[in-house]
Amino acid sequence: MVKKMKIAINGGIGFGAKLNAKQLLVISKYLNEDEELELTTFQQLYLEIPEDQKDEIIEEFESVGLACYPVGNFVKSLRICNFCKGEEEEGMPVAKELNRRIAGKAVPFTLKVAYTGCPIGCGEPMLSDIGIMKMKDHYNLYVGGKAKGKDAEVGSLLMDSLTPEELYDSVEKIINFYSQNGKKRETFYKFLKRIGKDQLIS
Repeated sequence: MVKKMKIAINGGIGFGAKLNAKQLLVISKYLNEDEELELTTFQQLYLEIPEDQKDEIIEEFESVGLACYPVGNFVKSLRICNFCKGEEEEGMPVAKELNRRIAGKAVPFTLKVAYTGCPIGCGEPMLSDIGIMKMKDHYNLYVGGKAKGKDAEVGSLLMDSLTPEELYDSVEKIINFYSQNGKKRETFYKFLKRIGKDQLIS
Protein backbone atom coordinates (compact mmCIF):
# COMPACT_ATOMS: atom_id res chain seq x y z
CA MET A 1 0.00 0.00 0.00
CA VAL A 2 1.30 3.44 -0.97
CA LYS A 3 2.13 5.57 2.06
CA LYS A 4 0.50 8.98 1.84
CA MET A 5 1.19 12.31 3.48
CA LYS A 6 -0.88 15.45 3.82
CA ILE A 7 0.30 18.80 2.48
CA ALA A 8 -1.32 22.23 2.43
CA ILE A 9 -1.53 24.21 -0.81
CA ASN A 10 -2.87 27.55 -1.94
CA GLY A 11 -2.37 30.14 -4.64
CA GLY A 12 0.14 32.09 -2.58
CA ILE A 13 -0.22 35.68 -1.41
CA GLY A 14 -2.34 37.75 -3.80
CA PHE A 15 -5.66 39.50 -4.37
CA GLY A 16 -7.94 37.13 -2.50
CA ALA A 17 -7.78 33.34 -2.18
CA LYS A 18 -7.94 32.33 -5.85
CA LEU A 19 -6.97 29.38 -8.05
CA ASN A 20 -6.84 29.30 -11.85
CA ALA A 21 -7.89 26.52 -14.23
CA LYS A 22 -4.36 25.20 -14.75
CA GLN A 23 -3.85 24.92 -10.98
CA LEU A 24 -7.17 23.10 -10.53
CA LEU A 25 -6.27 20.63 -13.28
CA VAL A 26 -2.94 19.79 -11.62
CA ILE A 27 -4.62 19.37 -8.21
CA SER A 28 -7.30 17.10 -9.70
CA LYS A 29 -4.61 14.68 -10.95
CA TYR A 30 -4.00 13.68 -7.34
CA LEU A 31 -7.65 13.20 -6.35
CA ASN A 32 -9.71 10.05 -6.80
CA GLU A 33 -13.33 10.50 -7.91
CA ASP A 34 -14.67 9.83 -4.42
CA GLU A 35 -12.12 12.03 -2.61
CA GLU A 36 -12.83 15.49 -1.23
CA LEU A 37 -10.59 18.51 -0.76
CA GLU A 38 -10.57 20.14 2.66
CA LEU A 39 -10.57 23.95 2.60
CA THR A 40 -9.28 25.40 5.87
CA THR A 41 -10.14 28.74 7.45
CA PHE A 42 -6.56 29.79 6.68
CA GLN A 43 -7.10 29.75 2.91
CA GLN A 44 -5.35 26.43 2.40
CA LEU A 45 -6.40 23.18 0.74
CA TYR A 46 -5.34 19.91 2.36
CA LEU A 47 -4.36 17.20 -0.10
CA GLU A 48 -2.94 13.71 0.40
CA ILE A 49 -0.09 12.75 -1.92
CA PRO A 50 2.18 9.67 -2.15
CA GLU A 51 5.06 10.25 0.24
CA ASP A 52 7.66 8.75 -2.10
CA GLN A 53 6.69 11.24 -4.85
CA LYS A 54 6.57 14.29 -2.57
CA ASP A 55 9.42 16.27 -4.16
CA GLU A 56 8.31 15.89 -7.77
CA ILE A 57 4.64 16.57 -6.94
CA ILE A 58 5.52 19.73 -5.01
CA GLU A 59 7.73 20.81 -7.92
CA GLU A 60 4.79 20.28 -10.29
CA PHE A 61 2.47 22.31 -8.05
CA GLU A 62 4.99 25.13 -7.78
CA SER A 63 5.46 25.20 -11.56
CA VAL A 64 1.82 26.36 -11.93
CA GLY A 65 2.09 28.92 -9.13
CA LEU A 66 0.79 26.89 -6.19
CA ALA A 67 2.49 27.35 -2.81
CA CYS A 68 3.03 24.22 -0.70
CA TYR A 69 3.35 24.02 3.07
CA PRO A 70 3.73 21.30 5.71
CA VAL A 71 0.72 20.26 7.81
CA GLY A 72 0.92 19.94 11.59
CA ASN A 73 2.81 21.89 14.24
CA PHE A 74 4.15 24.59 11.95
CA VAL A 75 3.54 28.28 11.32
CA LYS A 76 0.63 28.47 8.89
CA SER A 77 0.90 30.45 5.68
CA LEU A 78 -0.22 34.04 6.22
CA ARG A 79 -3.96 34.60 6.26
CA ILE A 80 -4.57 37.77 4.28
CA CYS A 81 -7.25 40.28 3.34
CA ASN A 82 -8.23 40.76 -0.30
CA PHE A 83 -6.03 43.84 -0.85
CA CYS A 84 -9.01 45.75 -2.22
CA LYS A 85 -7.13 49.07 -2.39
CA GLY A 86 -4.19 47.75 -4.36
CA GLU A 87 -0.81 46.12 -4.02
CA GLU A 88 1.24 49.06 -2.80
CA GLU A 89 -1.37 50.83 -0.68
CA GLU A 90 -2.15 47.76 1.41
CA GLY A 91 1.39 46.43 1.53
CA MET A 92 1.23 43.21 -0.45
CA PRO A 93 5.04 43.07 -0.91
CA VAL A 94 5.38 43.16 2.90
CA ALA A 95 2.81 40.38 3.30
CA LYS A 96 4.63 38.25 0.71
CA GLU A 97 8.00 38.76 2.38
CA LEU A 98 6.63 38.04 5.85
CA ASN A 99 5.03 34.83 4.60
CA ARG A 100 8.30 33.80 2.94
CA ARG A 101 10.17 34.26 6.21
CA ILE A 102 7.81 32.47 8.61
CA ALA A 103 5.50 29.96 6.87
CA GLY A 104 6.42 26.35 7.59
CA LYS A 105 8.61 26.98 10.64
CA ALA A 106 8.31 24.29 13.30
CA VAL A 107 6.55 25.37 16.52
CA PRO A 108 5.09 23.56 19.57
CA PHE A 109 1.56 23.82 18.15
CA THR A 110 0.02 25.12 14.91
CA LEU A 111 0.54 28.90 14.82
CA LYS A 112 -1.80 31.22 12.94
CA VAL A 113 -0.58 34.58 11.65
CA ALA A 114 -2.93 36.99 9.88
CA TYR A 115 -2.35 40.19 7.92
CA THR A 116 -4.67 42.99 6.89
CA GLY A 117 -3.86 46.03 4.79
CA CYS A 118 -6.12 48.52 6.59
CA PRO A 119 -8.07 49.01 9.85
CA ILE A 120 -11.20 47.30 8.49
CA GLY A 121 -9.40 44.07 9.33
CA CYS A 122 -10.74 41.63 6.70
CA GLY A 123 -7.80 39.27 7.32
CA GLU A 124 -8.99 38.91 10.95
CA PRO A 125 -5.64 39.76 12.59
CA MET A 126 -7.35 40.36 15.94
CA LEU A 127 -8.55 36.73 16.08
CA SER A 128 -5.22 35.09 15.30
CA ASP A 129 -2.21 34.11 17.40
CA ILE A 130 -0.25 36.92 15.77
CA GLY A 131 -1.94 39.67 13.79
CA ILE A 132 -0.58 42.50 11.64
CA MET A 133 -2.55 45.58 10.64
CA LYS A 134 -1.16 48.15 8.19
CA MET A 135 -1.76 51.72 9.35
CA LYS A 136 -0.82 54.17 6.57
CA ASP A 137 2.92 53.53 6.08
CA HIS A 138 3.51 51.52 9.25
CA TYR A 139 2.37 48.30 10.90
CA ASN A 140 0.74 47.41 14.21
CA LEU A 141 1.44 44.02 15.77
CA TYR A 142 -1.15 42.16 17.86
CA VAL A 143 -0.81 38.90 19.81
CA GLY A 144 -3.04 36.46 21.67
CA GLY A 145 -6.22 36.44 19.61
CA LYS A 146 -8.43 33.34 19.92
CA ALA A 147 -11.37 32.82 17.58
CA LYS A 148 -13.07 29.78 19.14
CA GLY A 149 -14.24 28.47 22.49
CA LYS A 150 -15.80 30.01 25.57
CA ASP A 151 -12.49 31.76 26.30
CA ALA A 152 -12.32 33.39 22.84
CA GLU A 153 -10.82 36.85 22.91
CA VAL A 154 -9.45 39.63 20.75
CA GLY A 155 -5.68 39.99 20.46
CA SER A 156 -3.97 42.89 22.21
CA LEU A 157 -1.59 45.44 20.73
CA LEU A 158 2.05 44.51 21.37
CA MET A 159 3.90 47.03 19.19
CA ASP A 160 2.83 49.83 16.88
CA SER A 161 4.18 52.05 14.10
CA LEU A 162 6.67 49.41 12.91
CA THR A 163 8.59 49.71 9.66
CA PRO A 164 8.56 46.60 7.42
CA GLU A 165 12.03 45.55 8.65
CA GLU A 166 11.03 46.05 12.29
CA LEU A 167 7.90 44.00 11.62
CA TYR A 168 9.81 41.07 10.07
CA ASP A 169 12.34 41.11 12.90
CA SER A 170 9.69 41.28 15.64
CA VAL A 171 7.51 38.50 14.24
CA GLU A 172 10.50 36.22 13.68
CA LYS A 173 11.74 36.87 17.24
CA ILE A 174 8.31 36.06 18.69
CA ILE A 175 8.07 32.81 16.71
CA ASN A 176 11.60 31.79 17.70
CA PHE A 177 10.88 32.58 21.37
CA TYR A 178 7.71 30.47 21.26
CA SER A 179 9.53 27.66 19.45
CA GLN A 180 12.28 27.57 22.09
CA ASN A 181 10.17 28.10 25.22
CA GLY A 182 6.74 26.65 24.46
CA LYS A 183 5.85 23.25 25.88
CA LYS A 184 5.03 20.38 23.54
CA ARG A 185 1.54 20.93 22.01
CA GLU A 186 1.10 24.15 24.02
CA THR A 187 -0.97 26.60 21.98
CA PHE A 188 0.36 30.12 21.55
CA TYR A 189 -2.68 31.41 23.47
CA LYS A 190 -1.84 29.22 26.51
CA PHE A 191 1.85 30.05 26.14
CA LEU A 192 1.08 33.77 26.40
CA LYS A 193 -1.15 33.21 29.44
CA ARG A 194 1.70 31.31 31.10
CA ILE A 195 4.60 33.64 30.37
CA GLY A 196 2.91 37.01 29.82
CA LYS A 197 3.13 39.02 26.61
CA ASP A 198 5.78 41.37 28.06
CA GLN A 199 8.26 38.48 27.83
CA LEU A 200 7.97 38.63 24.04
CA ILE A 201 9.62 42.04 23.83
CA SER A 202 11.92 41.95 26.85
